Amino acid sequence: MLAALGDDVPTTEAVGVGVQQVVAGLGAVGGTVHVRDGAGGLRLLALTGLPRTAVGAWECLRKDDPAPPALALREGARVWRPGADPGIGAAGVLALPLLYDGAPLGVLSLAMASPEEPEADGNTLLHAVAAWIAGRLERSSTEVRLPPAAVGRDTGSAVERSHRMAELTVALAEAVTARDVVNVFAQRVLPPFRADGLVVQALVGDRLHAVGSVGYPQEFLNHLEGLSLRANTAACEALRRRAPSFGESPDTFTRRHPAMRSLLAESPKRAWAFLPLVASGRSIGVCVVSFDRPSAFSEDDRTLLIALSGLMAQALERARLYDSAHARAQQLQRDLLPRTLPALPAVTAAARYLPAGMDADVGGDWYDVIPLSSDRVALVIGDVMGRGISEAATMGRLRTAVRTLADLELAPAELFTRLNELVGDMGDDFYTTCLYAVHDPVTGVLSYARAGHPPLAVVRADGTVSLPDGAPDPPLGAARPPFETHELALPGGSLVALCTDGLVESATRDIDQGLAQFTRALTAGTARTAYFTAGTGAGAGHGSAAGADGDDKRLDDLCDFVVSDLLPDSEHTGDDAALLIAHTRRTPAADVASWPLPDDPRAAGQAREHVRAQLAEWHLEDLVMTTELLVSELVGNAVRHGRGPLRLRLLRSRSLICEVCDGSPTTPRIRRAADTDEGGRGLQLVAALADRWGARYLEGGKCIWTEQRRTADTGTATGAVNV
Repeated sequence: MLAALGDDVPTTEAVGVGVQQVVAGLGAVGGTVHVRDGAGGLRLLALTGLPRTAVGAWECLRKDDPAPPALALREGARVWRPGADPGIGAAGVLALPLLYDGAPLGVLSLAMASPEEPEADGNTLLHAVAAWIAGRLERSSTEVRLPPAAVGRDTGSAVERSHRMAELTVALAEAVTARDVVNVFAQRVLPPFRADGLVVQALVGDRLHAVGSVGYPQEFLNHLEGLSLRANTAACEALRRRAPSFGESPDTFTRRHPAMRSLLAESPKRAWAFLPLVASGRSIGVCVVSFDRPSAFSEDDRTLLIALSGLMAQALERARLYDSAHARAQQLQRDLLPRTLPALPAVTAAARYLPAGMDADVGGDWYDVIPLSSDRVALVIGDVMGRGISEAATMGRLRTAVRTLADLELAPAELFTRLNELVGDMGDDFYTTCLYAVHDPVTGVLSYARAGHPPLAVVRADGTVSLPDGAPDPPLGAARPPFETHELALPGGSLVALCTDGLVESATRDIDQGLAQFTRALTAGTARTAYFTAGTGAGAGHGSAAGADGDDKRLDDLCDFVVSDLLPDSEHTGDDAALLIAHTRRTPAADVASWPLPDDPRAAGQAREHVRAQLAEWHLEDLVMTTELLVSELVGNAVRHGRGPLRLRLLRSRSLICEVCDGSPTTPRIRRAADTDEGGRGLQLVAALADRWGARYLEGGKCIWTEQRRTADTGTATGAVNV
């Protein structure tokens, strides 16, 4: 926008626009620009948001003055002075010298509302505007000066006014959000009228709520928030009557609105234009343009302000519709993604989702952490190609489908085969990339399948990061089975990081460069957060106490570091991005017991003996009777209906897990037994005694498993369980 201000625009006016832009961008109370005078001191050139009377002490500054602008000029560097208040409630002043080829031309100063020094995020805008102002001052061929109070507004000739309205129309058409509309109006309308204050309020129900403001302290704006339309104020009256009103001085204003005398005493302004905002025949809000000195409004002034407020009303109504649609889209996205990630014995996870820029459309990125049987955990991340409500709905359907298929305990390749059919049935224009990984804490093996998706990264306890080899299958919807399942042995305590392409790929960075930066960010992030030096590394076993207090926090910090490193300007990304980082843990050997069983009727008796002995060793005696009944039924079914080899395994975790495996792929099902039947009730008994039970296929057969909740007075597992 500043680049559009040609040299035909007066320097004072152009510099004022620059100050307004940086004030709005950094959320400052107001700002000033001083220029050097012949004696090496400073004199005031432009100000916005600050009453001229409040900065009277800064009108002319000597070069040895202690004020922040003079100090910045002497030191030739940025100065932050907390508590330095030019007179309207600011909590600090930031002063930046205006340099051109190393020579100081003046100083840009901002009155900040916060006592904390502005974050580095604002540096780009601050320095860009400062450089532009310095260049404008250098190009000025005549001495610039702040117009005295006696000078009226320079709204120009009829041709110039038409030109200004055309420029404003174009700028408002490009404004997307309601805040954008306010900024455009402040930058395009206030300088020509020599105005320095703006308040825009939207009508919601029968109350007025702030949309944006310039030149007012927050304490004063708090008095205006939530005003009823029936309130006896000039703004409310203008909106009720749909007619503008003008206050040329405090005296004339209080004579017309005596009830506002106390509010006026707190206002830093001395003249006002109250402009109702009406769009499509409906009142949508009010705009107040104000001045720091009494000001007469000519007929041309009033006509032009009314016309400009009409343009603003139309733009604001369109922007509010966009804001509403954007809010609904974001809510839809939040509802489709998991609200929280489960805390599981074998995995602690954290995730981040970043929508693309300010687009109202939602994306199709998703992630999930799904608990499986025997403490195994599925990690999922995917990306539906395209953006919009349709893609978001498809993402929701696929996330539900993945959870349903995961409950069937399918291997990653088999799950992708089923999911590929579902995506194919949605139409030829639907494609999805996905990565599905299953972590087994007993064996330490990560099994995964990858369909057109960026690879996962493994961070070992020594901080080294690797990307497992292996070409991906094509995206779901474009692939033809079979899919390939990869297996990876995870060192104890490793981190597994999954992301979508929006995090690592952009118009300025290809996928290989992005993945290289991804690995560097993970390395630097684990070092910065001291992740593996705080008890969460290789020595942290299953349910480690170290993870109970700090693992979640360190994972959150690591996610934030990686995202900020790869997407420092997340509001301007061209694609959605998702990141999922999981800290995996191994099940301690002391919490696992396994025995082979004979493929004959002796198996049930031997299984009960193993159960009694092992549960006594684990101090879980109160679960012995129930567990004996469960393994008797499961082993009996395996002997009668399955085939060898048979194996019994017990796992001690947050629950007691019993597994009976055999060589038959046939899955048992509960059936309804008649009153006269002598059998058929075994699985009904299993379902009644266990908290959860199920079956999963193995490479050479199947496994039937049960889970029993451990009561408070039973023994505890090795270490504390991280929940």
